Amino acid sequence: MRIATAWQAMDQRPLRFLLTAWPWRSLAYLITGAALGVVVVGVFAVPSAGLVLGGVPLAVSTAVLLVAATIAVGPLLAVLERHRIRLVDEPLPAPSRPPGSRWRAPSTWREIGFALLSATGLAGLDACVLGCSFVLPVLLFGSPADDPAAWPLVIVGVLLLVAAPWTITAWAGARAALTRTVLGPRGTELGAGLADVATTRARLVGAFETERARIERDLHDGAQQRLVAVGVSLGLARLDVDDNSAPAARLDDAREQLGLALGELRDLIRGLDPRMLADHGLAAAVTEQARRCPVPVEADLRLPDRLPPEIASTAYFVLTEALTNIARHSGAGAASVSGRSHADQVILEIRDDGRGGADPAAGSGLDGLAERVALAGGRFRLSSPAGGPTLLRVELPCG
Repeated sequence: MRIATAWQAMDQRPLRFLLTAWPWRSLAYLITGAALGVVVVGVFAVPSAGLVLGGVPLAVSTAVLLVAATIAVGPLLAVLERHRIRLVDEPLPAPSRPPGSRWRAPSTWREIGFALLSATGLAGLDACVLGCSFVLPVLLFGSPADDPAAWPLVIVGVLLLVAAPWTITAWAGARAALTRTVLGPRGTELGAGLADVATTRARLVGAFETERARIERDLHDGAQQRLVAVGVSLGLARLDVDDNSAPAARLDDAREQLGLALGELRDLIRGLDPRMLADHGLAAAVTEQARRCPVPVEADLRLPDRLPPEIASTAYFVLTEALTNIARHSGAGAASVSGRSHADQVILEIRDDGRGGADPAAGSGLDGLAERVALAGGRFRLSSPAGGPTLLRVELPCG
């Protein structure tokens, strides 16, 4: 979970967050980033000076040197960034490049572009965040020595210093997310082995959907119809029995139990084959499930009307199962469901104010949710400290 775990800790337990390793890991990430930026700027500085100050021959030669430095530094910096990101995020694998095609691979040019971005912008932002968090407060602390009326600046310095752990961690997370976006492998860059895994995963999802549809059809056309027929038979038998007799009471009880069983079976069928999902989209289907949940649920879903069928089905499955877990196990008084679409991802969050302590290894169904999300190529994250609250975050690809 890495930096997402840190953000959740900041949001849910801001004081306890200070006792974790995340502020220190984030600080190390920014310091090494600023240092790498200084090195990269130094590599570019000499040829850049010649390009600006020299004549035409010197400008041409230094331009060639600048291009060569950029090409040389880009892949090396990418390797360092992939190792550095482990401080605050999950490992970032290197893209797979066919032999002899390094300079034709899009990933190589993304690495070169990232070197320029790191040298011109990211390192400066790292230094700026570190300076505002530590250097500026120290300067403000010394301001009354020069101007006795500058004591309010000391208060500003104290506030900046107190906020430093949150400021540094937030920027470290944003920087790591940008690094992952630029340097992360895409599509065929995952390599043959991972591509085969992705293909197999897609087949598994397709097989699951086929089996789910078969089970739904069998339940609807078989078991449900038989139970309805049993209910009709019980009703007819009840007409032949005296109202005050013992058999009449047993028949009434049997009909009541049958009605409950039919209701549960209809809910099961609705979960297997949600018509609302097919007809009106994920947001409407989940909103309907939230309305029927015993725990009050606030639903805020801003999602496209049409998503890839396997993604919509997985998201619906996760959200409905999460609501079921909240109703059965959390002891919550309220819950919320939110969904957003960002670029090529659907991001879902389910929160509740229950007792917490949810653990996928405890057999509460969370391990099944995590496996289902993994099959769809997504990421499953859970924060549930003892005493609550619980936050479940799911990221699914929809590109």
